[in-house]
Amino acid sequence: MTDFVLVAGTWLGAWAWDEVAAELRGAGHDVHPLTLSGLAEKQGVPAGQQTHVRDVVDEVERLGLRDVVLVGHSYAGIPVGQAAQRIGERLRRVVFVDANVPVDGESFLSGWPSDAVRQAIAEHDGFWPPLGAPEYAGQGLTDEQIARIVGGSPHPGATLTEPAVLAGPLGDLPATYVKCLLDGDEPMPAVAELVKSDSWELVELDTGHWPMFSQPHALARLLDAAGGRP
Repeated sequence: MTDFVLVAGTWLGAWAWDEVAAELRGAGHDVHPLTLSGLAEKQGVPAGQQTHVRDVVDEVERLGLRDVVLVGHSYAGIPVGQAAQRIGERLRRVVFVDANVPVDGESFLSGWPSDAVRQAIAEHDGFWPPLGAPEYAGQGLTDEQIARIVGGSPHPGATLTEPAVLAGPLGDLPATYVKCLLDGDEPMPAVAELVKSDSWELVELDTGHWPMFSQPHALARLLDAAGGRP
């Protein structure tokens, strides 16, 4: 039995993991989907990036979890990666699901080719609104699944513009990176460097960027396998 803490990316809350969580619980694991501050049922709670790091650390400590697998999807890889360093010996493994990874001193938007997201945040009172349905084409999603994502909550902009703070090399963590192939065949450069570490493994999933919706059973099996790694 493994304790999983599941954290979804922008616009989403704990609800995004319903099918994956059910599968993992059916396999005998304890599963703790987490909504980050400012999202879903926590809308209205002020949040910066370090707030989200504390959300993850506090959840692990509040529940008294040990030998825990932290799972971060998309944007959530940034706070989850930092939290993984901060929980120390409580960590069994960290899994990045088609995720951004934290780079010390850089934000989620560092290196983005345009200012479109920053402009959207400025135009929407400090929040990044969910993208429109056409933006999710080609990701293996049904119209119903796309509607669920589009209906998510605006994402607190400060969490996307504030820099990550790492306590040490991320490559030292025991980690699995899940690359979703419909979102591009190759991992981003920061990930490509990290998976060279003996502590990291790279696995592939033939689906799009939101596998908790498009391939929940396959994702659950990958997480189950990752949780069994030494």
